[in-house]
Amino acid sequence: MGFKEKLCLKGNSLFPLPVHPFNLQNDGKKTYAKWQYERGQDTIKFYLKKDSAEDMFLHKNVLDIGCGAGGKTLYYANQGVKKVYGIDVVERYEKESNALAKELGLEDKFEFILGDASNTSFNDEYFDTIIMNDAMEHVDKPLEVLNECYRVLKPEGKLYVNFPPYYHPYGAHLSDAIGIPWVHMFFDDDTLIGVYKKLVKDLPDGENRISFRIGKDNQGQEIFSYINKMTIKRFNNILPNTKFKVYYYNEVPLRNFFKPLAKAPIFKECFVKMVVAILKK
Repeated sequence: MGFKEKLCLKGNSLFPLPVHPFNLQNDGKKTYAKWQYERGQDTIKFYLKKDSAEDMFLHKNVLDIGCGAGGKTLYYANQGVKKVYGIDVVERYEKESNALAKELGLEDKFEFILGDASNTSFNDEYFDTIIMNDAMEHVDKPLEVLNECYRVLKPEGKLYVNFPPYYHPYGAHLSDAIGIPWVHMFFDDDTLIGVYKKLVKDLPDGENRISFRIGKDNQGQEIFSYINKMTIKRFNNILPNTKFKVYYYNEVPLRNFFKPLAKAPIFKECFVKMVVAILKK
């Protein structure tokens, strides 16, 4: 183990872990799907300043991109949708989401799709509403996903996007095991990969966590393959290359007292909690 890994592990022992669904599931407190379902309202709260839940869901065909275990998707199903589809690339989430759908009696309102959101099999102009809650930072091809959303949205349909920018305190998405805020600004990816693997390898779901977060590039080098390091600047550079109209846009600060920093170009990447956009076809 190298010096940087030892230093990171030592530092990590000083910080409590934020609440994380992987750990709640390991502790037998609740499944990932149930955790998602219980926080369904939180996944849309940033949009409610502009649109109501009825605007988003009532009698609508809805697509949830990056649905995970389907809990939040099933929350949307309970909001009066005509039908909601959840799409994700993780195969094991299909079983979890379908189990919760059956438990909630929502099988007729919900369907899990295993697939790539940049290339779906849906017909043109099929959806009224598309949601990308905490998904923009994960997709491999952000522009292609946005273009696919435009294709499958009906005229006047809306895409609801929110994501924490990469330099958010936990923007590295390692907080199930590493509690140091902004850890990815202090340590390189190779160090963090080594530390993360050491911290989770003996957990009941350790192998799943490692395979979920870590992959290899074309040269065989280990990388964090589950995030694309989406920044505010990058997102705003991508948007003009789509056909969408920006219906609503907001950058939510970490805390109210961070508002000045969240507005300052030099600091905003680190002090914005959530980028929120409603895009209209």
